[in-house]
This record gives sequence, C-alpha cells and structure tokens, in this order.
Amino acid sequence: MVTPAQVGAPGAGRSEAGGSVAGMTIDQSNWPPASPSAVQRLFDLVRHPRQAAKQIVLEDDALIANAITAGVEVAEVYAETGHGLAPSLVAACQAAGVPIRSVAPADAARVFKIDKRARVFAVAKLPSRPARLADIPRDGDIVVLDGVRIAGNIGAIIRSAYALGAAGVILVDSDLPSAWDRRLLRASRGHVFALPTVLATAAEAAAHLADQGVLVAAFDADGAQRIADITAVRGPAALIFGSERRGPSPAFAEAADLRVAIPMRPGAESLNVSVAVGIALQARNSAG
Repeated sequence: MVTPAQVGAPGAGRSEAGGSVAGMTIDQSNWPPASPSAVQRLFDLVRHPRQAAKQIVLEDDALIANAITAGVEVAEVYAETGHGLAPSLVAACQAAGVPIRSVAPADAARVFKIDKRARVFAVAKLPSRPARLADIPRDGDIVVLDGVRIAGNIGAIIRSAYALGAAGVILVDSDLPSAWDRRLLRASRGHVFALPTVLATAAEAAAHLADQGVLVAAFDADGAQRIADITAVRGPAALIFGSERRGPSPAFAEAADLRVAIPMRPGAESLNVSVAVGIALQARNSAG
C-alpha cells in the first residue's frame, strides 16, 4: 500500500505555463524540453522493462494523476509538444513537486514506435512491494475474482471497487504476472495503486477469508439467493465472481454462505463480470 498524497497545495491552480486549471487542458508551450538522457531512459524502460524492474512508464493523464494522488513516486511527467494536459494532472504534479517536460513528437515516436500512442506519459518508481492479503482493511467488502483473466475487465472492476468503497480486490488464477502489469495499470486508471490488489492462490484466498470471519457470497447464475439478500448482510463480506463462462470454481461456490444470482430478463445469457461487480457493490452500499 502507498500513502495518499495531498493534492491542492498553494499554487496548484496554475500551470507552469501560466494557464488556469479550470479549462479542459493546460497549454504546455513553456515547459522545458526533456533532456536527451531522459528520452533515452524512456526508450530503455519501454523497450526493456524487465531490465528496470524498479521503474515503470505510466501512460495517460488520469492514470498518472491517480498514481501521484495515491503516493506513487513519479520522477517526471512528459507531454508531446503541442499536446495539452488535463488540469487534474497539472494540479497533482504541482502539489507533489513533480516536474513536467515536453517531448518532441519524433522522440515520442522513437520511444513507443506506434502511431496510436499516449501523448502524456511519466516515469515512476514502483512501490517497494505489492499489496499483501494482510494489507486489506477489515472494514469493507472484499472482491474476489476467481479465474477472471481479461485485464480490461479486471481493471474496470478495480475502478468500480475503488469508487464504491470496497476494501480490496483478490485476484485468483488471473494469469497476470503482477499487479503492476502495464495492461492492468491502464485499465484501472491507476487505482490499482490506491486499492489493495493482491494476487493469491485459491487456497491462500480461502484461508484469508476464513481467518477474517466474513460472510462469503458467490455470484452464480444458478444461485438460490437474489441480489436483495446481500443487502441484509451487516458487516464486511467477500463477494466472489468467476469468469462469465464458468462462474466461480467449485471450491469457492461450495464453501460460500450465499450463492447469489443477479436477476436478468429472459433470454439474457450473462452479464459482463465488471458490470456484475458494480451491481453487487452498489447493492451493498444501498444497504448501509
């Protein structure tokens, strides 16, 4: 876990170029250019990420701003010359003292070598360690994804879990190498830095839930309970979701206190798992 940084320090309402953060983007014409060594470092991080395990390239205004707000140590933010920055990112950079540099389009193209590339990116230091099961607070619901492997879905779920107040997310059999996977960072918009997201085996996850003593609700199209039943549950719960094709694995489904189905109109086959998680968390919030 990283400690959230405070945004809104004096001077955060102005960009280094003198623009107001009230607009949609901030002009960056006066920001100094990135040094040749900085461009080379970007190139090396993008092309050889395993050789620089302690640093990572972040892409997109929202992802970078959320990472800074979550306390990630960002060395520098770069924007292609002529591309404005979101006011929220400018404010976050100024509050945290992160310098902003401009990068020539030709240099950015050399770094990323694709036309459809981010125009805003940053170099950040990875947190000292990934989140562990013990880092998940005990005062909120835990989302367990069992065999969900599409990074876009996992990232969307992390965003929803963060927005709707979940305590953390446990990823079982996700096929992700780490919570800092570049695809997951993009899909979660950087909220993976703010919400404990733990890769665990099924045995580790089950043991943790048993140790916490929380009610376990497995979501299954054939479940006997309905979504309204989880609104009556007081105290934290573990909400388990499997892939759309197979649902939760038998080990989780059989150990669950509740097997919950989300009502759908006749003929509907399934819900996207990220939608199902959002519905469940919102139902839990409405009960509070």
